[in-house]
Amino acid sequence: MNLSFFDQFASPYFLGVPLILLSMLFPALLFPTPNNRWITNRLSTIQLWSLHSITKQLMAPLNKGGHKWALILTSLTMLLLTINLLGLLPYTFTPTTQLSMNMALAFPLWLATLLTGLRNQPSISLGHLLPEGTPTPLIPALIMIETTSLLIRPLALGVRLTANLTAGHLLIQLISTAITALLPIMPTVSILTTSILFLLTILEVAVAMIQAYVFVLLLSLYLQENI
Repeated sequence: MNLSFFDQFASPYFLGVPLILLSMLFPALLFPTPNNRWITNRLSTIQLWSLHSITKQLMAPLNKGGHKWALILTSLTMLLLTINLLGLLPYTFTPTTQLSMNMALAFPLWLATLLTGLRNQPSISLGHLLPEGTPTPLIPALIMIETTSLLIRPLALGVRLTANLTAGHLLIQLISTAITALLPIMPTVSILTTSILFLLTILEVAVAMIQAYVFVLLLSLYLQENI
């Protein structure tokens, strides 16, 4: 029983081939393709409005030099958003519940922001490791602490996204199993538990959207420190 709860987080296979790559690429096929018409349909209009709003929100705290990252950050937001939401559907797989995938997204992007700062403004970037006005005896300890907090950022990004989505999926699985077990014994309790499951599903949809936004927002804040 315990193994079956966590089977949903194992990458599906077909004829010995892992399907995690397909589950990552499939959401991109759902986006409508822009055409040459002057007036687009409603779905394309909503998509363009969403992209504009997300890009404007992410680029607001950045200066002109950080606007070069608009395409990367907006694309990453839409990718995580669609993967998280589609993973809530029955008989689907959520790639963002895999720590390896989240770390593969977090570490290169964090490293890119760090290298950007070291290339463009090395003195300011290294100055973040030592707050101004620090007493001389505390300098070595503070440098070690700030360096550790800097290096742990990509791990925090990946673990945050993985833990939130995994906890929500697992809780939905547990409550669904309880509803199925209680239905023949206590139908009234089972119906009440179903209403709780419905509310939890709505909450999980909000979590899927918020976590995708938080992941990219933190990357933009890291970028803001280095440009």
